[in-house]
Amino acid sequence: MTKKNIAGKIKKALETIRPSLQLDGGDVHFVEFDAKSGVLKVELMGQCAHCPMSQITLKQGIEAEIKRAAPEVKEVQAVS
Repeated sequence: MTKKNIAGKIKKALETIRPSLQLDGGDVHFVEFDAKSGVLKVELMGQCAHCPMSQITLKQGIEAEIKRAAPEVKEVQAVS
């Protein structure tokens, strides 16, 4: 599968996650995906950027959902 196709699957999954984050005043945006390492970088926005629970949201929420939609993703990292 091409990097473009994987990025499309990731972005589609982010669209399903986004509404629940927005309910709490936050958001998440795709930054980049490294197909070689399997690392996806996202930016947490709004309340999510400063929330003490953001790492739990990132790993147990966002990363878990992304991995289900795009198994090529091995890890999700937040960048600022």
